[in-house]
Amino acid sequence: MTTSVVPLIDLAPFLEGTAAGKRAVAARVGRACEEIGFLKIVGHGVPSALVAAMDARARAFFALPPAEKLRIRRPSKDVSRGYIPIGDESLSYSLGREAPPDAKEVLALGPEDVPDDDYHRRGPAAFHFAPNLWPARPEGLRDAAIAYYRAMERLAADLMRVFAVALDLPEQFFADKIDRHISGFRLIHYPEQPREPVPGQLRSGEHSDYGSLTILKIEDAPGGLQVRTRAGGWADVGAVPDGFVVNLGDLMMHWTNDRWVSTLHRVVNPPRDRALGSGRLSLVFFHQPNHDALIECLPTCQGPGNPPKYPPVTSGEHRLRKFRATSLEPTSTPG
Repeated sequence: MTTSVVPLIDLAPFLEGTAAGKRAVAARVGRACEEIGFLKIVGHGVPSALVAAMDARARAFFALPPAEKLRIRRPSKDVSRGYIPIGDESLSYSLGREAPPDAKEVLALGPEDVPDDDYHRRGPAAFHFAPNLWPARPEGLRDAAIAYYRAMERLAADLMRVFAVALDLPEQFFADKIDRHISGFRLIHYPEQPREPVPGQLRSGEHSDYGSLTILKIEDAPGGLQVRTRAGGWADVGAVPDGFVVNLGDLMMHWTNDRWVSTLHRVVNPPRDRALGSGRLSLVFFHQPNHDALIECLPTCQGPGNPPKYPPVTSGEHRLRKFRATSLEPTSTPG
């Protein structure tokens, strides 16, 4: 199995603002987006103390008794807020493939301090800004999550600037398409597996992400993230100290007319001889453009002999369609 297909890229030369630094970083990012759709980043400017605080409080939340976590259970499958227990999702369904429920539990969050205007509160985008459901414990989780969400907003906007330069567009090309974004933040816990999973069950089934990009903080623990290679195999991604994993979503693939790839990935089960003590935590920020942003082929990704491959679609319409497909009805939850 190949284990080094995802390149490590230092963003600092781009963020420092020199023309040469921007060109060099954008070129490396562009190659990664064309070849694998995944990259690892350092030099991103997110304080390590902020990440550590979020990590610690997420672990404390998932260590709570099940009944306490269920007090903030997600109210419906259309609203990505609150606690989602094991058995409520199967990401393979987003590809139209039936599979057992994913072996994970989730705390789904969104932005706080949402403006009281028609777009955020009363229009068709309003459900993307549903109130967060905060647990009573652990202390400090809310403050840590809000700070982390804001740091990811900033980093995602920086990455979209890098993407623009890599695609031969003005650096701020995407700015007015993400200034009212509908992004989500998920704390994901993959519990240890004392019992063998049912046939076909993974920690997270094979899928691609829906939006523009995803920023993941993962750890090296048994049973981890894998990406589908062009050769058809699966490669371990692996964590990077003080860094993040970034992957493209479907909308970026649509925007670029398949020049860039939204690659299939999954989270596999630990080997049976390492199943005990194999619990795993991921902090995942799903960046999604504005609800009404029209995703249509970019001017630099089409031309004679290369017409647009996808019909235009709004960001919100695409996300809702995919999200509904992955959410299983409560009756499908194993007893």
